[in-house]
Amino acid sequence: MPERYIRNFSLMDCAEQLRLLDAHVLLVGLGGLGGHVLDLLVRMGVGTITGADGDYFAESNLNRQLLSREDSLNIPKPEAAARHVTAINSSTTFIGVHEYLSGDALVDACRGKTVIVDALGGLQYRAELERAASAVGVPLVSAVVAGLGGYVTAIFPGETGPAEMLGTGTAAEDVLGTPSPVVACAASMQAAEVMRIIVGRPRMHGVLFFDLADRSFQNVLFEDV
Repeated sequence: MPERYIRNFSLMDCAEQLRLLDAHVLLVGLGGLGGHVLDLLVRMGVGTITGADGDYFAESNLNRQLLSREDSLNIPKPEAAARHVTAINSSTTFIGVHEYLSGDALVDACRGKTVIVDALGGLQYRAELERAASAVGVPLVSAVVAGLGGYVTAIFPGETGPAEMLGTGTAAEDVLGTPSPVVACAASMQAAEVMRIIVGRPRMHGVLFFDLADRSFQNVLFEDV
């Protein structure tokens, strides 16, 4: 076990750490959720991460996005992500895609991955990502935040995800905002779900709702399928 992973050892054995190294995660979105998830997966030891985002960093990102800094404004998000990965873990290969994936390009990007992470903002593209992940048979870990609350869920092939029911209208985050604590909290739980899937822990079918305003967490589990 490399020394950098010693603090993982009480949770994972060497074989499970190797599963992380062999995994290829697709991270769709490198903003608020995506930047934190990327950092956690790289530190955890995920071997290959493809990160897709067609945006550039703006001043309005500085309140919550881990990869945004005053010296990275107007820089493509995948470029900043690549620098971040290189500085943390040379064993992780990062493949940056500076575009908003959609249609056939999205399906192709999902194909062959170990896990897909939905780190998108709003509602417009989430259902398409859920359908693309399902089409290629890859589990998807999704999160939504607004104000001090949100949810995290793992969607396995054949299951219907929340985005299919929420539609593509105005998102609650547009009204309630996205302060940094709620973004970091949701991203941490997403990263934990990715780890569970990669190392083969028992599946949890359901949605974890949380509200940091009153420190409440509610795990709504679905019957195992």
